[in-house]
Amino acid sequence: MYAPPAYRRPARPADGRRTGVLAAVAGLLLSLLAFVPATPASAAPSLLSQGKTVTASSEENNGTPAASAVDGDNGTRWSSAFSDPQWIKVDLGVSASVSQIVLKWEAAYANGYRIEFSTDNSTWSTVYSTTTGPGGTESLNVSGAARYVRLTGTARATQYGYSLWEFQVFGASGDPGIPGGGDLGPNVLVFDPSTPGIQAKVDEIFKKQESAQFGDGRYALLFKPGTYNNINAQLGFYTSIAGLGLKPDDTTFNGDVTVDAGWFNGNATQNFWRSAENLALNPVNGTDRWAVSQAAPFRRMHVRGGLNLAPDGYGWASGGYIADSKVDGQVGPYSQQQWYTRDSSVGGWTNGVWNMTFSGVEGAPAQTFPDPPYTTLDTTPVSREKPFLYLDGSEYKVFVPAKRTNARGVSWSGTPQGESIPLSQFYVVRPGATAATINAAVQQGLHLLFTPGVYHVDRTITIDRANTVVLGLGLATIIPDNGVTAIKVGDVDGVKLAGLLIDAGPQNSSVLLQVGPEGASADHSANPSTVQDVFVRIGGAGAGKATTSMVINNNDTIVDHTWIWRADHGEGVGWETNRADYGLRVNGDDVLATGLFVEHLNKYDVQWYGEDGRTIFFQNEKSYDAPNQAAVQNGSTKGYAAYKVDDSVDTHEGWGLGSYCYYNVDPTIRQDHGFEAPVKSGVKFHDLLVVSLGGQGQYEHVINNTGAATSGTSTVPSTVVSFP
Repeated sequence: MYAPPAYRRPARPADGRRTGVLAAVAGLLLSLLAFVPATPASAAPSLLSQGKTVTASSEENNGTPAASAVDGDNGTRWSSAFSDPQWIKVDLGVSASVSQIVLKWEAAYANGYRIEFSTDNSTWSTVYSTTTGPGGTESLNVSGAARYVRLTGTARATQYGYSLWEFQVFGASGDPGIPGGGDLGPNVLVFDPSTPGIQAKVDEIFKKQESAQFGDGRYALLFKPGTYNNINAQLGFYTSIAGLGLKPDDTTFNGDVTVDAGWFNGNATQNFWRSAENLALNPVNGTDRWAVSQAAPFRRMHVRGGLNLAPDGYGWASGGYIADSKVDGQVGPYSQQQWYTRDSSVGGWTNGVWNMTFSGVEGAPAQTFPDPPYTTLDTTPVSREKPFLYLDGSEYKVFVPAKRTNARGVSWSGTPQGESIPLSQFYVVRPGATAATINAAVQQGLHLLFTPGVYHVDRTITIDRANTVVLGLGLATIIPDNGVTAIKVGDVDGVKLAGLLIDAGPQNSSVLLQVGPEGASADHSANPSTVQDVFVRIGGAGAGKATTSMVINNNDTIVDHTWIWRADHGEGVGWETNRADYGLRVNGDDVLATGLFVEHLNKYDVQWYGEDGRTIFFQNEKSYDAPNQAAVQNGSTKGYAAYKVDDSVDTHEGWGLGSYCYYNVDPTIRQDHGFEAPVKSGVKFHDLLVVSLGGQGQYEHVINNTGAATSGTSTVPSTVVSFP
């Protein structure tokens, strides 16, 4: 919900006393030093506190957070409430031998304070105290072992709170640290063109994974640059295939990467959780088959031919996602109900069922919604392609593509723009790693590369360092065991989360993924955080619960392809068994969602409270298993909207949004509408539809009280081209 920024007291200039005296003394000291005999040099203490986790008893306002005291910027500060006592505490991440504390006070300093050490955040010892603190910059020589260092202010020199430009802790780490880089583990299979038995190995993985919809197997198939002949890489569940070149054309298959639905009798609506990335294909028969549904991205691919998105026999298929890809021939969605394609190039597009949406796609069909149901934007307002692993010679690196504005076409047609980060700067996370170790690696300054596997965490993985990359391979899966939030991101620039599945645990989590703390206020427009191919699942693989799946508090965040799914089949499924009331909640301003798939939540699937939000493509099904009308009654409103913009919002826009109902437990349930939004000139929607699947429940309207009701069993959409 939007609120005006808190009143911020203007910063006062730092004290500049004694400048002339200090200059004279400095000159005298320099002359004396010329006669001091040289002594052997000793290692300087290291700055241990910068960028570490920091907390405080209070903050004066949103502009003076505790983190500003350890950010290395002498122009930002922490300031407390105007009362005593107050404290600020830094967690060094590991035990250290502390030798010096440097306090850089703003004009509102402490007369009285103490410095305290702890190794366990419970028992504290005082290593320094004063009642005559002078303010300015104080360098305190202290000694002791500590992981946690706390300054407690007991007497203020001014009427204001305590205010520190920097709280610096120096010393030597008592731990050699967590090494970066290393082996990618047994479930990452790396091939080169001379590897024997490639097809047999790929077939072996497919046999394990073809129907293992809720299994524990996770695999990444990586191919070094070169040409591979007579390959047909069939992909099952939790299998990712990717080239290891910097560009797709560096790794060429004379063959196919195939997804079909033989395991499910030709029905592709459950072909989830797999991916293809960074390869060039010369399909054997001229057309590659990629018959998938949700959570199956096709990224940075070059198909030198056509692409068929339907299963053999043209059975059902329920929608997917293409980005940063080039298809020289035609794309045939055929039985695909909906699809989103972003920043790509296609040789043509043959048909559409309900909702085909394009942004920044060269060769996309013209805007014609609802007949054919094409929603076409010439460009994508803001995008940054997903980070990916590649080989630079014999060295593994992760390439982080640059942000693009008003993008059109692929990002790799010339020299790819972005940053290469050596694998040595990543903590390579392997199954069995604890959240404590993962957090320590981040605090140490490492990025994270999750190898294929299932990771149980007993505490939140906290990403509070700007520009941190968190990349998963092979649908790496994170499960919170005790109701914690799986991942939290700080109010910092440029965090990249990509390629992860977050699976709710049996104990309810209030939130599974939180991007930005509550009340986040910083402007990240120059360097937004991105959430890409990050999927959330509640139930299916076993009992799981979460009140809200994903919360976006940070301004300017880009959510690029997510599927938030409360399971309608599998294990641990039932109206209360896998209870999950809300899918995506957006509180930040200027948030952009490109490719938003959210399904089956008990109440609202999407709630949007931030200003200037935008969504390009939304696919939704309401919960199948609502037991009766009363279970989904929202006050006087029948049913919870799939996508709700809060009444407080003044500016919002969406393109190509669809909601479908299939109330098979009680087909008499009625939804007042699929979409709900305030009627304001700044709130705009383009190309909306609702569909009753086979007459199992019905919609009264499309958005608010606008749009015709659905009826009968013919599965014909009711559409609204423009709202209001």
